[in-house]
Amino acid sequence: MKNRLDSHTHTLASGHAYNTIMEMATAAADKGLELLAVTEHSVKMPGSCNEMYFQNLKVIPRKLAGIDVLFGAELNIVNFDGKVDLREKILRSLDVCIASLHIPCLAPGTEAENTRALIGAIENPFVNILGHPDDGRYPVDFDTVVAAAREHEVLLELNNHSLDPGSSREGAWENDIRMLEMCVKYQAPVILDSDAHWCNDVGNVSRALELIRECGFPEHLIVNDKPEVYKKYINRFRMEQ
Repeated sequence: MKNRLDSHTHTLASGHAYNTIMEMATAAADKGLELLAVTEHSVKMPGSCNEMYFQNLKVIPRKLAGIDVLFGAELNIVNFDGKVDLREKILRSLDVCIASLHIPCLAPGTEAENTRALIGAIENPFVNILGHPDDGRYPVDFDTVVAAAREHEVLLELNNHSLDPGSSREGAWENDIRMLEMCVKYQAPVILDSDAHWCNDVGNVSRALELIRECGFPEHLIVNDKPEVYKKYINRFRMEQ
């Protein structure tokens, strides 16, 4: 599989990442990517952007360093009903939205509570990707989550950073295997993302690819080599249709 896009990256604006937008775009172009999404941590993440940052993303060109660049948010799920931390008016203006569970924004609940939180986010019409649902600190019912993602046309993320041995997310490898089994069952597509916080990691999905190969996961359910399929799931391109 040729990796042609990376839909989950962060810049200095997120508060704990270390490069500018242009540095990330240049790194993506140098690695042969055709599309990059910059998805800053949303407002409830300590040290990250305020609402005005997201409101003003319209001023940045969507072509940088010779590639397509999208701008959006990694939204924080802030309660067990799946509420996210940006207002609908702002969500409407973003190119792409990821929704994720993060310890600083919502303490883990029971499996039923965590699952309900993910389902609520999936049902939000402006959420395009469910970010790193593999964190064992938030046990979930993958059968229910994957079925809902398939129904609501939300991409499930295989997050390369989760699979880093130094990651704080627990049990990601085993949880991703369970998720991928359900993806085959429901024919739900996945996206491999770097979650890069440093320019050298842009486009790096090496661990995710290793897992995909170990599982024998079918390539037709991976969107990274199919930008035209990816675009069917993403707010900016949906609005252009």
